[in-house]
Amino acid sequence: MIHTENLSKTYMMGDVEVQALRAVDLEIKDGEFIAIIGPSGSGKSTLLNLIGCLDTPTSGAVFIDGIDTGKLSENGLAEIRREKIGFIFQQFNLIHTLNALENVALPMFFAGVGRETRIKRADELLAKVGLGDRMYHKPSELSGGQQQRVAIARALSNDPEVVIGDEPTGNVDTETGNAIMGILKGLNRDGRTIIVVTHDAEIAAYAGRTKRMRDGRVLD
Repeated sequence: MIHTENLSKTYMMGDVEVQALRAVDLEIKDGEFIAIIGPSGSGKSTLLNLIGCLDTPTSGAVFIDGIDTGKLSENGLAEIRREKIGFIFQQFNLIHTLNALENVALPMFFAGVGRETRIKRADELLAKVGLGDRMYHKPSELSGGQQQRVAIARALSNDPEVVIGDEPTGNVDTETGNAIMGILKGLNRDGRTIIVVTHDAEIAAYAGRTKRMRDGRVLD
């Protein structure tokens, strides 16, 4: 499904060169649930952004379904993100002027899905994550855990093959975090590839495989 070859990323902070990622080789199989664990600054979020085509590497390559994403145009990268990958962010990234149903339906609008289909699927997805009775509430009217459930439903809106979570339990309490990981575990049982980055070993334990990172490198 996904593999990286000699993947590196360097940022400039003023006059200082920072190597966020150093020659990472990683293979993620179709239908796998993998956790990438490491402390802040280890490079795990950078790796996730490159795998998810949200950023481009300084050197090396990311392959998705055999496609070298480095050779794609901006439109090609946008198509990969829209059709193959669903993102769940630590900060939720919901639009606060829209209710839960509208937030979940929005990616389908950009994919050209008709309104009736968008609303029906958003309704079904919110019910799936246990928010069927909160779909008309705006983010400010929802708890952190409920907002993250909306974010999960939104990530599934275009039926992606891969769901990527960047510290998806980072802003919720332990009980809610476990519930969110239970949802992701269920999605994996349904056949989706799940990639989660975390600094929490208990969260990583939900995955079928764990990779550790430090100083921009994958250690094991």
